[in-house]
Amino acid sequence: MSDESNQVSISIFGQEYSVKAPADPEYILKIAEYLDGKMREVQTGFTTTQSSTRIAILAAMNITDELFNSRQSGESEDTEVEQKISSLIELIDESI
Repeated sequence: MSDESNQVSISIFGQEYSVKAPADPEYILKIAEYLDGKMREVQTGFTTTQSSTRIAILAAMNITDELFNSRQSGESEDTEVEQKISSLIELIDESI
């Protein structure tokens, strides 16, 4: 069995990590850069230095909020499309 995982060195919030994952190394680096940016964004909201654990948890909550909002937005768009399709089907049925 072949191992298709890639070993990638990343830096998040001043810490170096070695990550082994089946994803493209460039993708892994983008994820790490995004998380690093979110953690630094959270840190700037404080007047004092916070623990990296606290910063990571708050950044994770912010990212999860983004994910939930994105999903909710996608669901409302799906509902809107479904309503339009139903209306079109009704119009077609009426004209037949």
